[in-house]
Amino acid sequence: MDTLQQLNSIWVNLAAIVVLALIGLYVISSVVANWRIATVSERALAGERELLRERVEQIHAARNFDRQQNELSWNGVRKFRVADKVEEADQVCSFYLKPHDERPLPPFHPGQYLTFKLDLPSARKQATRCYSLSDSANEEYYRVSIKRNPPPRDEKKADIGKSSSNFFHDHVEQGTILDVQAPSGDYFMDTTRETPVVLIGGGIGITPVLSMLNTIVRTNSRREAYFFVGVRNSREHMFKEQIEEIGRGHDNVHIHVCYSNPDEGDVLDKDYQHLGRVGVDLFKEVLPSNNFDYYFCGPPPMMNSVYEGLEGWGVPDEHIHFEAFGPATVKRVSEGHEPPAAMPAAAGTIEITFSQSDVTLSWDPAAGSLLEFAEANDIEMDSGCRAGSCGTCVTAMREGDVEYLKPPNNHPDKGTCLTCIAVPKSNLTLDA
Repeated sequence: MDTLQQLNSIWVNLAAIVVLALIGLYVISSVVANWRIATVSERALAGERELLRERVEQIHAARNFDRQQNELSWNGVRKFRVADKVEEADQVCSFYLKPHDERPLPPFHPGQYLTFKLDLPSARKQATRCYSLSDSANEEYYRVSIKRNPPPRDEKKADIGKSSSNFFHDHVEQGTILDVQAPSGDYFMDTTRETPVVLIGGGIGITPVLSMLNTIVRTNSRREAYFFVGVRNSREHMFKEQIEEIGRGHDNVHIHVCYSNPDEGDVLDKDYQHLGRVGVDLFKEVLPSNNFDYYFCGPPPMMNSVYEGLEGWGVPDEHIHFEAFGPATVKRVSEGHEPPAAMPAAAGTIEITFSQSDVTLSWDPAAGSLLEFAEANDIEMDSGCRAGSCGTCVTAMREGDVEYLKPPNNHPDKGTCLTCIAVPKSNLTLDA
């Protein structure tokens, strides 16, 4: 009996130990589970706090931006001194502009431009010209980067709007004083958002999107950005070292350089990443999806190709943003009608009267815009951006009405029109 009792006692003790062990395991698992839940909850709360902090910072930055613009901006022109002139590539120079009064500069939205009032040697009156800002905002200087334009093939059809580019290269040096209006323009990247972006520049069209890229980098934004630039070869590769440094130092930025006609010494995967032109076929290879905001600027063929390609890829029109070099560079599919430039030959019966010049002419649809029509007939009219943005070409209409080759960025007052993107709907009398 003693042996049996001992065995029973052992079994009872073992059972008690097992029960205690199970209880212990249950307690431990509960503690671990609760710890995991607490950890996950804490991480979730930390993530929410971080998002809230970022949103508060964005709101604060937006309010600070508005405050500085209101306090530091100016009306009319302001004197700027060219602090430096830097060659960026073949036939491209950057001009660093500092205010002559040495007061701080107002911020600007990345993608906006400066408007210059220039005394061109060949012009009978002061000319107005616009150039995109090519750097991010700071209180010390503005930067514009300008490409020299070759002489026109047909001297009779010289583009008046381009002579200012050569003026900058030939006559503007360090120390030159220029008349400049405050930054403006409705084409810019929304810096209050953190949605991913694709920035696309063709040739000198890199300037506004480079301003956007520099803004992302200098504000320490974690916004994912794909940066595409297309040039012919390394001689035209503007800001090469700066862009390469950005790509190496920021894992949220992805650089893709395309050479369409590389020189003999240009090395693939060193100087450039892709042979060919920037386009949607390349985007489909590189991007994880089409779910981005797209900002692009470049020569008309590239602009049309990129826009049509993005639209065909199913990118919503509200996600497509572009800066046009001329009045009919890109035709948005959403406009739903043929551009007025396609008006029939019968439109030649329309008569345009320039009241100040005391000239009446039959409208020629092949001329393009009213501004170009006037220039072709030696009638001087003010102009700037030639894309319906700056408002320099706004002209009063005494009689008649117009329609636009593209929607104006800002509709002019009733009874006036933007001649750089307008064509007549009927007989028209302009105060010019």
